[in-house]
Amino acid sequence: MKRLFWILCGLSLALLAWGFYEAIYIAPTEATMGDLQRIFYWHVPIASSALIFPYVNMVASIAYLFMRRTNHALSQKLDALANATAEITVLYAGLGLCTGMLWGRPAWGIWWAWDARLSSFLMLFLLYVSYLLIRRFSASNQAPVIAAVLSVFAGIDVPIVFESITWWRTQHPAPVLRGDGDLDPTMKVAFLWNMLAWFLWGCTLVWARYAIVRREQQIEERAAMEALEA
Repeated sequence: MKRLFWILCGLSLALLAWGFYEAIYIAPTEATMGDLQRIFYWHVPIASSALIFPYVNMVASIAYLFMRRTNHALSQKLDALANATAEITVLYAGLGLCTGMLWGRPAWGIWWAWDARLSSFLMLFLLYVSYLLIRRFSASNQAPVIAAVLSVFAGIDVPIVFESITWWRTQHPAPVLRGDGDLDPTMKVAFLWNMLAWFLWGCTLVWARYAIVRREQQIEERAAMEALEA
């Protein structure tokens, strides 16, 4: 498994490098924004991945709520997966907000606009920050349960973020991968390479964090057993 993990790391980094090459040297310069538009090849894949991991978190959390009393071993694994995906969601959502502001300042003339897409995406970020704060600082044994319930509300926000630019008028342009905002084929290839690269890198980070959380769980359980035996 360790060898597979390192292979996945190497593949992810290679794809990130190739995606960078495609975005900088292969994709044509956009007519309106010029080279500024190239941040699209990182901002959109990162932000899109930040909308995928919450669903894994929500499914794992719901399964944990059902399994925690009947299958302790499985529920611990599900809880570890939920924790790992929450952390990567915060990372990717934070990067999505930062790259969006870096793009928005020269494109719109402002760092931040309280439109539907930005506001709902910020809400997603804050929900998962709250999730992690509950898990880290709550003294209650019910912290994983409370966090799991919170993840359901966070999951509900995901389709709102995704559809916000079609449901309301926002600063964001029309969808570029569907509808009237279709990309130039060369641009789409560069985007898809970067989408694959960033999603795979996110999955690699989830795997790493899952392994660490599982190790921490096992250490805590071992310490609890030793305390009982003493």
